[in-house]
Amino acid sequence: MIDGAFARWLAARAGQALSDLRAEMGFADAGALKSAGDKVSHDLIRTELARWRPGDAVLSEEDEGSRLAWAAEVGSGTLSRLTADRVWIIDPLDGTREFSEEGRADWAVHVALWARNAPASHGLVAGAVALPVRHRVLGTDVPPAYPPMPVETATVGDAKRFRLAASRSRPPVFLTDFAEEVGAQLVPMGSAGAKIAAVVTGEVDAYVHAGGQYEWDSAAPVAVATATGLHASRIDGSALKYNQADPRLPDLLVCRKDLASRLLAALHRHCG
Repeated sequence: MIDGAFARWLAARAGQALSDLRAEMGFADAGALKSAGDKVSHDLIRTELARWRPGDAVLSEEDEGSRLAWAAEVGSGTLSRLTADRVWIIDPLDGTREFSEEGRADWAVHVALWARNAPASHGLVAGAVALPVRHRVLGTDVPPAYPPMPVETATVGDAKRFRLAASRSRPPVFLTDFAEEVGAQLVPMGSAGAKIAAVVTGEVDAYVHAGGQYEWDSAAPVAVATATGLHASRIDGSALKYNQADPRLPDLLVCRKDLASRLLAALHRHCG
């Protein structure tokens, strides 16, 4: 199975396992559901990668020491992800809070592949984002069409406001003023994967984040977004880079290309 199709299959498998777990455990004990969800998805993905891609390294949020430069076990030997040619970057459950809340659909599974000799600056050659409650997987093997303009964009006076996905729990401190300046309507959502997926599908026009993330939070959705033709960068306009020694990747902008220069200029004023 080629890498893009494999990423889609793997994300879908993990997403179904998480949906089954939700149905089995219910929502009475949110803490137990979160812990079980992280473990079930991580173990499934790790097992399948070991079976089908045993020569590749892995960076998963749920691995011990994942926030540092670390060595990943591959078969019976040891392979550092920093010297590997291929590294799977995994978030087994993006949006654990939303996963543990009944009725919420804004959580996801992220599966991405970074390759050393990839043509794109970010190094991502395959990726998939599963949105299990919506029974949908967005993947680079069959990239979604460039998103249409949202139909329900709010109008203020004579000007239409574009829609900006925002964290429902930890929005950047500057975001309200930034949105007012650029004429954006904030749309609170859960996981980073769900927010970038909303840009990909045209439900919103942009997503801005600053204040702390890791590579696994954005790798798979950025792979899909760029395969779709969207803009993706750091908030200073520099390239997103993956499989770095320090996996922190604290900020990003994903948006329609026609908005990129305008948003980056405003971000420079607020964050520069």
